[in-house]
Amino acid sequence: MNSGIGDAHRPVYEIKANLFKGLAHPLRIRILEILASADEVSVAQMLEQTGLQASHLSQHLSVLRRYHLVTSERRASIVYYRLEFAEVAELLAVARVLLRKVLDTSTSNIPLADEIAAAAAAPAPDVRP
Repeated sequence: MNSGIGDAHRPVYEIKANLFKGLAHPLRIRILEILASADEVSVAQMLEQTGLQASHLSQHLSVLRRYHLVTSERRASIVYYRLEFAEVAELLAVARVLLRKVLDTSTSNIPLADEIAAAAAAPAPDVRP
């Protein structure tokens, strides 16, 4: 199993591709978007917002930790997650802009493009405890 992003002895493009492997699942993107909307989010809040079973959420969070995209902190019996780097939120925002442009090139995708634009413009839900 992959132990993370990679080492300095590999070409940068391979290391970047490995980073994108950590992002390459719709539920992991959803988790990152939830975390990007708040300073920190508890596992219970993520379970509620994603509708995932605890074991599935745990697997996705494990991948995100392995790729250094999120970090966690336990306080008493509650585990909180946050983005490890603010640039992760910036990457998600750039991906939304790029996706909108790609979808705008096809008239059959206009409703989806409008939905993405509306989601990007909507205020982030308050997920703080």
